[in-house]
Amino acid sequence: MSVFPKIEKITLDTSVSHFLLMFGYKLFSLYFPLFLIWRGLSLPEVGYTYLLIYLPIAVFAPLVGFFSHKISPVILAVLGILGYGVYCLGMIVLPISFLFYFFQILLGISAALFFVSMRGILMSSKLENPNRAFAWFYSAPYYASAIAPAVGALIIWQFNFFGVFAFSLVLQFFNAIFCITQLNKQKIKAIDKNFRFEKLNQNYQKVFEKLKETNILIPIAVSFSVLLLAGFYRAFFVLFLKDLEWSQNLILLFVSLLSLVFLPISLFAIKRIGKLKSSKNIFQGATISGVLSIILGGLGGFANFYTIFLVKFGQSISGLMSGSGRSGLLSKKLKKYPEEASALDTIFSPLGVALGSLVAGLIIGFLGFSNLFILGGIFVVIVAVIGNKLFQEHHSL
Repeated sequence: MSVFPKIEKITLDTSVSHFLLMFGYKLFSLYFPLFLIWRGLSLPEVGYTYLLIYLPIAVFAPLVGFFSHKISPVILAVLGILGYGVYCLGMIVLPISFLFYFFQILLGISAALFFVSMRGILMSSKLENPNRAFAWFYSAPYYASAIAPAVGALIIWQFNFFGVFAFSLVLQFFNAIFCITQLNKQKIKAIDKNFRFEKLNQNYQKVFEKLKETNILIPIAVSFSVLLLAGFYRAFFVLFLKDLEWSQNLILLFVSLLSLVFLPISLFAIKRIGKLKSSKNIFQGATISGVLSIILGGLGGFANFYTIFLVKFGQSISGLMSGSGRSGLLSKKLKKYPEEASALDTIFSPLGVALGSLVAGLIIGFLGFSNLFILGGIFVVIVAVIGNKLFQEHHSL
């Protein structure tokens, strides 16, 4: 039996493009809060900046879903990749101004183009195992994290933040070439240039009717709670490490080691995710993520490198379980509407992270890092336990 879980060609191509996109992004994303502080922003403004990035993804995802009917999703994905490159250019040349904040929104729009299109390509394909396919797709950022932060730190050390943005710009250009040459070879659902908003409205009405079903609504709600918690960490985890007086080199070592250890373990995780039902992945992933957040917050200033490493490693696996379960569930339950399903799936992730970052930014000042993580963890565990109970009761009827 092969150690590597099976991966179909369409899954491989979308995952490689996702890897390249995230490699370019993660060259600087780990240090982005530090970049914002360096540019003079306050802690609450850091949280608001993440809101400007992630909220537009949720807002523009339905529009991208509509255009996916009329324009090749490969073309839309390439536009998204190039948008990441333009964003990097903006971070090089723009001062803190209206345009600087507008470019955060531009990054969100670019992400909507890429992720709605890529999810749509996967959902419209005849996947043997949707949970496994999305587990591969969602593993790509972790693989990028194994190397990108180290490369990014070296570039920042030599050429400051502007150098790392320039390198990312070049990488996204090559990713766009890869995407358009490889994915155009795949058999992707034919476009319909005559598709109208009226038809889109009808499709969404049918989709929302399906979403009201208890066996879909409850797991999706639980998965969303995990994304809210992820927003806490996305905006403030690195600053939490700085508060513990970790050096930049130690933070770099931590992130790189975490991703390197994740690589072999993820292969077993993907296999396990492929064997479990989507709902099982979601409930288990949410519970583990919440409990680990409570542990990390409880340790507070007593947390050391090893305990934080174990907690974050567990959260990486549990987040992969929850995200793959959600996408796999939507892929199977809404298989007649892949464009709308991909748009909705894309909405959940950034909306959860955006709201989580916003809430964290509002309360971090009087709660502090430890209480913030504890409160978020308790919330997720409660939602997961209640959701699982209601789900089981519904299926026992």
